[in-house]
Amino acid sequence: MEYNYPLRSDWTTEEIIAVTNFYVVIEQAYEQGITRKEVMAAYRLFKEIVPSKAEEKTLFKEFEEVSGYSSYQIVKLAQEANDEALIKRTQR
Repeated sequence: MEYNYPLRSDWTTEEIIAVTNFYVVIEQAYEQGITRKEVMAAYRLFKEIVPSKAEEKTLFKEFEEVSGYSSYQIVKLAQEANDEALIKRTQR
């Protein structure tokens, strides 16, 4: 993958790592599949850093523009799935 993750310059190193991990989880959901538990854990950390729904939408859009992967669709699938579900989406 030859793109940069959308990050913010005012985030701490730990916050950048957590948000980057969230993006990696989204990529894994499209490329291999990932457990609901992993998606939701990464999303919870992401929301601690980005509590604003408007900022979340902006970051999701920026990530989709560079990667082709929809964070919204993966989070939605995970929220609707049961605890043991494997989250996998094949369409971009």
